[in-house]
Amino acid sequence: MLCFFVCTAFFIFKKRIQHGGVSAISTKSFINDEIKASEVRLIDAEGNQIGIVTIAQARRLAEESGLDLVEIAPDAKPPVCKVMDFGKYRFEKEKREKEMKKKQQTVELKELQLRCRIDTHDFNTKLNKALEFLNKGNRVKVLVKFFGREMAHTENGLTLLQKFADACEEVGVVEKPAKLDGRNMIMILAPKRQANQSKGR
Repeated sequence: MLCFFVCTAFFIFKKRIQHGGVSAISTKSFINDEIKASEVRLIDAEGNQIGIVTIAQARRLAEESGLDLVEIAPDAKPPVCKVMDFGKYRFEKEKREKEMKKKQQTVELKELQLRCRIDTHDFNTKLNKALEFLNKGNRVKVLVKFFGREMAHTENGLTLLQKFADACEEVGVVEKPAKLDGRNMIMILAPKRQANQSKGR
């Protein structure tokens, strides 16, 4: 039974390594002379199991290969070590982390306010700002404020918001249609590429 669990654990570690799973290396792991164990279960640079060897034998094999000896499972009994280029692994890991950070984007909800009697210049200024926000991957809350007797003609706000949405259609879609909320009419636009990705899931 013990042999079964040991073989199963090794098989999992081997699969992780063969499929780029060196990211599974524990933060508690040591390399080369830092490794304290007297014997280890060794995996060579090609992912083949060598078996249980003394730490001296493992280090010698790593040195002969011009590579490092790295603990990939320090809590195993005995610890599992792999012969690998640790410097290359660390470089590729840092590169992957940087790429992931670049892809991560905080989506914000930006707000723009319009007036029913907005002139063409102000409308275009607000429109350009909305396009900028949408192109950066942010959602946009477009709000029309009604003052005084304007509340008697809320359809004007609806027409204005529809005009605004139409002007943004190349990069944005209406996520929440215009809806009256007190003396405000609110519409939310979302980046078109994000909306398409959500539909494709």
